[in-house]
Amino acid sequence: MSILEGFSAFDFSEGVPYASFTQNGITFNKSVTLKLGEPEYAKFLINADTKQVAVQACEADEKNATVFYRSKASGILSVRWNARDLLNTLERIMGWNLKENGYRADGILIREERAIVFDLSKATILT
Repeated sequence: MSILEGFSAFDFSEGVPYASFTQNGITFNKSVTLKLGEPEYAKFLINADTKQVAVQACEADEKNATVFYRSKASGILSVRWNARDLLNTLERIMGWNLKENGYRADGILIREERAIVFDLSKATILT
């Protein structure tokens, strides 16, 4: 029996999950995809009162499920959603003008919910 039994190696390559919000869409970095377990489908959840959004892995048959990640020959793990209605909704909630500025929000993994929450009130302007 090793003194290190029960330990597991930390994966430094995953990094911090974040989402970028620009006039071209929402991009979830590779860390979001990896931490959610590379889900094929997800739901996008909005809490307008707290100015938070979440992406939650789900099954294809769940209400409001949308395609999230599909394996690519290039190996790219980031995901982009270009839904204009979604961007308009976020602009309205946040008072943003995505034609003028893009934003980045770090996410917090809620493992037991298979979700990552992004607090848009703490988003920083992309330079």
